Amino acid sequence: MEFRSGLHILAASLCFLLISPRCAFSDEIEGSVLRLNKGLFSKSFDPTRVTQLSWRPRAFLYKGFLSDAECDHLIELAKDSLEKSMVADNDSGKSIESEVRTSSGTFLSKYQDEVVAAIEQRIAAWTFLPVENGEAIQILRYELGQKYEPHFDYFHDKANQALGGHRIATVLMYLSNVAKGGETIFPNAEGKESQPKADDLSDCAKDGYSGEAREGRCTTVLQSPP
Repeated sequence: MEFRSGLHILAASLCFLLISPRCAFSDEIEGSVLRLNKGLFSKSFDPTRVTQLSWRPRAFLYKGFLSDAECDHLIELAKDSLEKSMVADNDSGKSIESEVRTSSGTFLSKYQDEVVAAIEQRIAAWTFLPVENGEAIQILRYELGQKYEPHFDYFHDKANQALGGHRIATVLMYLSNVAKGGETIFPNAEGKESQPKADDLSDCAKDGYSGEAREGRCTTVLQSPP
């Protein structure tokens, strides 16, 4: 995946493959809305809002995943604690600075408040993965010209794999709009040549299959670790 933007803010949630309590699923389907139950929580998803972006990698766009108020709340929580984004070293697993990632960001706490907890539950229901399998939500800010070069979200180092296993899903939630840019790009996606190239796409987005960044949307990527 690759990110480039003007002034753009997004939230990222990454999920691990761990041994966890089983989720309970309901068999009830109401109209076109699929309902999933996990404990006392019940979340509804409208499949008409979901678009498949790519099969390899498996990537989906969900329109209206967050409300405007939720986007504003996450931005407010993070705005005073943003620091230069780091990457995991392939050998040691430690966080290091790298020119492949030039954004700024911060992590929220799990269940930090009622709004964050509700979003974490929504992510769990959407990905069919328990909340305890997910990392804390990370808020990222991309200013003009900043980027995260093409990369995989699963781990290459043994240290992080030992801590929690491989990441198997990434949920990117867009918290703001930009006039141009901010796309999530899949440079090697199958079918990228068949995607219509809108005039408002950034130049780098035209080189791969891209998911348009709009406030409240989320892009979900299911990882395939080696």
